[in-house]
Amino acid sequence: MASSSILRRRYLAAFSYFILISHACHGFYLPGTYMHTYSPSDQIIVKVNSLTSIETELPFSYYDLPYCRPPGGIKKSAENVGELLMGDQIDNSPYRFRMNVNETLYLCTTGPLNEHHVKLLKQRTRDLYQVNMILDNLPALRYATQNGVKFQWTGFPVGFTSQNNNQDYIINHLKFKVLIHEYEGAGVEIIGTGEEGMGVITKTDKKASGYEIVGFEVTPCSVKYDADEMSKLHMYDNASSINCPLDLEKSQIIREQEKISFTYEVEFVKSNTRWPSRWDAYLKMEGSRVHWFSILNSLMVIVFLAGIVFVIFLRTVRRDLTRYEELDKEAQAQMNEELSGWKLVVGDVFREPNHPKLLCVMIADGVQITGMGVVTIVFAALGFMSPASRGMLLTGMILLYLFLGIAAGYVGVRLWRTIKGTSEGWRSVSWATACFFPGIAFVILTVLNFILWGSNSTGAIPISLYFELLALWFCISVPLTLLGGFLGTRSEPIQFPVRTNQIPREIPARKYPSWLLVLGAGTLPFGTLFIELFFILSSIWFGRFYYVFGFLLIVLLLLVIVCAEVSVVLTYMHLCVEDWMWWWKAFFASGSVALYVFLYSVNYLVFDLQSLSGPVSAILYIGYSLLMAVAIMLATGSIGFLTSFYFVHYLFSSVKID
Repeated sequence: MASSSILRRRYLAAFSYFILISHACHGFYLPGTYMHTYSPSDQIIVKVNSLTSIETELPFSYYDLPYCRPPGGIKKSAENVGELLMGDQIDNSPYRFRMNVNETLYLCTTGPLNEHHVKLLKQRTRDLYQVNMILDNLPALRYATQNGVKFQWTGFPVGFTSQNNNQDYIINHLKFKVLIHEYEGAGVEIIGTGEEGMGVITKTDKKASGYEIVGFEVTPCSVKYDADEMSKLHMYDNASSINCPLDLEKSQIIREQEKISFTYEVEFVKSNTRWPSRWDAYLKMEGSRVHWFSILNSLMVIVFLAGIVFVIFLRTVRRDLTRYEELDKEAQAQMNEELSGWKLVVGDVFREPNHPKLLCVMIADGVQITGMGVVTIVFAALGFMSPASRGMLLTGMILLYLFLGIAAGYVGVRLWRTIKGTSEGWRSVSWATACFFPGIAFVILTVLNFILWGSNSTGAIPISLYFELLALWFCISVPLTLLGGFLGTRSEPIQFPVRTNQIPREIPARKYPSWLLVLGAGTLPFGTLFIELFFILSSIWFGRFYYVFGFLLIVLLLLVIVCAEVSVVLTYMHLCVEDWMWWWKAFFASGSVALYVFLYSVNYLVFDLQSLSGPVSAILYIGYSLLMAVAIMLATGSIGFLTSFYFVHYLFSSVKID
């Protein structure tokens, strides 16, 4: 009893300490971020991420180029799964600041550039590679004004090419501006310790003060120094402040046997921006009217389709069923001989479809992907996926997909039991469900990874991460999928409301193939998301922050409604022309939107990513777009199929035909 009392008090004391610390750091903070308060003259280390380019989309290590190295050697930061998959490689750098101390410092002078370094620097310069720096988890911002319009980018270029002499120049001097906010908060004090090792925690009247970093800006310059004179200096010696030269004669050219000196200056500027609002500069929402136009466009499509569904249910189906139920048995028997439209396929509508196992597996994987997408976007819209937590969005999606294997297994096996009427073969269905989409993703990513390895890009997935992902899949997703399948065998199969005839009914010939109508139906769901798809592709391939998850959540909900309505309308149309093979058509009626997403991605590559250079970059883009299209097909197809299934079940459960 005494020991449990001690433990309880310690837990309470620790909890009180957490509450007081949280109260001291007042304000709303993005989840996954931690406020750092610095005292005057505290040392701050700038980190560097992979070099990136919108022309090649191949990230490379910062230290592949002849830049200055930190005195203690290169140390890699701990990275999560999402960061590794995105190709991030965050290292320390020789750039060091002292809080609230303005200074200009010398870093180093390289040896004479050899042919390899010159070729690499020229290639990275002409491919428009950007250097990405991070200070206190904030990316460096660069501003420029053209024709009175202010633009902002993250990072700065490796160099630039002069249009006058076609020579390349390197960026070797950086002007940093660090925005800081002076912080004051309540202090915390522990009064006494006692025999239990923990005292009472109380707030004090003492004020804890310091500085918060709320902004990080950089202005890049190219400056030609006297390399021999600069070589006499030591790292972090003071240097004279300079103005960025505009003349090419005063800029540092890239050529063999040239020595390059690197310097930087830092200026601290006090700002009224609070720490919780420091990401606002990065997350400014542009084109909000376009987002609202996209939502309005989707609502119009939904209202149009809802009107059609309303007519089907209330004017056609209900009218026929009401008139049928009002007849006596003799009249019903006579009417059975005169049936037309969807009532003629009552004995075939629940006949087993072609390739039932593949259908069950694709529906199950679609449910898993849909659940992952919905939960991820909901959490992101609520602010739990902060851009400050790099890779957290992708890591969360992977973990959600793994744990939702139990839902996929349950849906796949229960649908299998419904179609077959028996649980036999459920293990095979569960294993296929666990392997189908991950297998497609594994094949695509492996091919792309070999291409990235051949290019020595940091975007290549390390072998160790491959084994980690395989271990996560085999140890989490596969057992949960098998468990879900087992639960599916224990649940009651969905009973069909009508019996299936032994001899299948012949489907009347049609003037045009039914698949043409199915493929055309995908244009309606595509119309609800193509505008938002443009913003998503722009954020991925142009390195912009995408943080309008509220709009994305609304578009996702509208997409689900449109997919359901399109599939129901097309299923009813096929039944009305006595086409009882509706199973796969219901899936692809909404799943065909993936075809248009892929074609739009190709269109985006040709017309909007004209700066993308080289076949390697194009292959990477097509590969990732294909993987995205497969995931969208499975997700939207499962939504449409499940809605149509319950529609058909409800429709024929009201028919009293023997």
